[in-house]
Amino acid sequence: MTSAVETMLKKYDCKNTDDYRNALKEIIQETALCGLSRAGFFNKAAFYGGTALRIFYGLDRFSEDMDFSLITPDSSFDLSNYFITVKSELEANGFSMTVERKQKQQNSTIQSAFIKGDTLVHLLKIVPIEPPVAGVAPNERLKIKFEVDTNPPEGATYENKYSLLPAPYSVRLYDAPSLFAGKIHAVLCRNWKTRVKGRDFYDYIWYLSRDIPVNIQHLRARLVQTGNLDSDMALTLPELKRMLTERFRKIDFNEAVKDVRPFIKNQSQLKLWNTDFFTAITDTLTIKSISG
Repeated sequence: MTSAVETMLKKYDCKNTDDYRNALKEIIQETALCGLSRAGFFNKAAFYGGTALRIFYGLDRFSEDMDFSLITPDSSFDLSNYFITVKSELEANGFSMTVERKQKQQNSTIQSAFIKGDTLVHLLKIVPIEPPVAGVAPNERLKIKFEVDTNPPEGATYENKYSLLPAPYSVRLYDAPSLFAGKIHAVLCRNWKTRVKGRDFYDYIWYLSRDIPVNIQHLRARLVQTGNLDSDMALTLPELKRMLTERFRKIDFNEAVKDVRPFIKNQSQLKLWNTDFFTAITDTLTIKSISG
């Protein structure tokens, strides 16, 4: 590994293999961001979602995927144009990874790709002799998905953030109220196939605990785009709170807790999770208009 990666690893208090695995994934995510920045990706796109919140806003949980959105719709956008630079940046920092396009199974405005590599090989590069790497199968693959929405809903607002490692780079990303809008949309509308995504609810608490208002214009645009709100309907704060309360009544919070456990260290707060808790804390929700 390069000295930059060694420096990046120092910020993690790794105690076991899972800690090192999570640290490795995040270091690779940040290295990929550096590559995307070098390639000019953020002239056209912005970073959003849980990983953006983790890396640039200090969310205290790990996140797996990387989500991006174009600034303006562009049906001709081609994500694969950036693969070579991302792969080169990874290789320059000691990571032997592939960057591959995911073939769409249906017509979609979302373009997806995967960064893939051998988990054990890369863990052995960063883990000291003690503790040993345990519980990692020789054929385990490290896989990070990144997606770009080529037909973004309107109303998001942005800011630029900077990082010094693995080399200085800049990222355009959604500001906190716009990120919160995306998260509330996920809480309200995400369809869970097998397990409730407790990470959505963990992040929801994080936003509320920091008094971050929601960009309600952007949230409305997201709801309209996905067919969850009629285009001629307004979205007010009381209506939003009603929608959230109704959603909480349908959630199996035991399943939500199971989902989020592997991604956080302090799990004592999860004992509070139930419909009444989430309904009560939603009273503190505030909104921010684009102009405001």
